[in-house]
Amino acid sequence: MGEQFESRDELIKFLKNKVIDIKKKMIDLTRIAGGGHVGGSLSMMDVLVALHYHILKIDPKNPKWEERDRFVLSKGHGGIGLCPVLADLGFFPEEAMADFNQLDSPFGIHPDMHKIPGVEMSTGSLGHGLSVCVGIGLAQRLDKAKWRVYCLLGDGECNEGSVWEAAMAAAHYKLGCLTAIVDRNMLSIDGSTEDVMALEPFADKWRAFGWNVVEIDGHNMEQILDTFENLPLVTSERPTAVIARTVKGKGISFMENDPAWHYGGIDAEKEAICMKELEEARP
Repeated sequence: MGEQFESRDELIKFLKNKVIDIKKKMIDLTRIAGGGHVGGSLSMMDVLVALHYHILKIDPKNPKWEERDRFVLSKGHGGIGLCPVLADLGFFPEEAMADFNQLDSPFGIHPDMHKIPGVEMSTGSLGHGLSVCVGIGLAQRLDKAKWRVYCLLGDGECNEGSVWEAAMAAAHYKLGCLTAIVDRNMLSIDGSTEDVMALEPFADKWRAFGWNVVEIDGHNMEQILDTFENLPLVTSERPTAVIARTVKGKGISFMENDPAWHYGGIDAEKEAICMKELEEARP
């Protein structure tokens, strides 16, 4: 994708405003659906927007374009954050989400690749996304293609052994086309990741598995852009792990750093508070 802007500052302002726009749509969808995984969708939104509006090579008019970059949302419960991005980009009409998570709607809590244009993989059973991306990366090599593969994981998801099997395989096969992004908000549905199953020293684990590792502030748009614009070449011999330090529930005061908002419902009163706080945060 990527629109043209006269300056870096204009691009960053556009992306920050887009984050606010998508968060507001996501909050509305959460009310419509009767609930949603709002905390982790809010924490990943800056990265999600930067990728889809500036970094990824994608074409909403041709979702299966062979030269597109592949993006897999391994933390599939964040689909309520991804779907409004895809709608806004034009993969499908926004009104198609009017019955989000209702009977016969193509939009469930987890995204379905067979029903939603722009979704590369049906995810939600945590720990599978990175393994799928290793397979996609191997296909990229066999095709001698130049596109990249991006996989967005939750940090709680990294308790899964299959994540580390995939990490080991990606390094073994030298998949330089693969970038894993971890939404490191430090919280899972059961509480602190460090209490449930400690991940730290997290960056060192990825390095020990043979990955190039970058740690960033996942809410600093300039850092996010600098990181993804300067990834190693797709022909490099190491996959890259981007550990994005984030805040669960980012942007909504009563949700921030509260594991109770891993999944929650929003009534009209709470929605009004969310909309007001998000609008006040515009750059």
